[in-house]
Amino acid sequence: MKLDIDKIDEAVLALLALGQHDGCRAWRSFDWESMARLREKGYITDPVGKAKSVVFTEDGARESQRLLHALFARHPDQDCPR
Repeated sequence: MKLDIDKIDEAVLALLALGQHDGCRAWRSFDWESMARLREKGYITDPVGKAKSVVFTEDGARESQRLLHALFARHPDQDCPR
């Protein structure tokens, strides 16, 4: 199976948004390669350093919220049957 790296990066960006705190900061507890790619795409600040979190760029904050909604939002017609 060939992995779709862009889909992995989208999932990581959305998961980073779930750990968002102090405004635009997010815990950087994901794979270094994914974090490096997100930085190259301009979504987060440099993940290398002493800080245990990264900062979303304006584009990163906007894209992470879009992905959160697209990946994890429930629609009324998709509720689990009772």
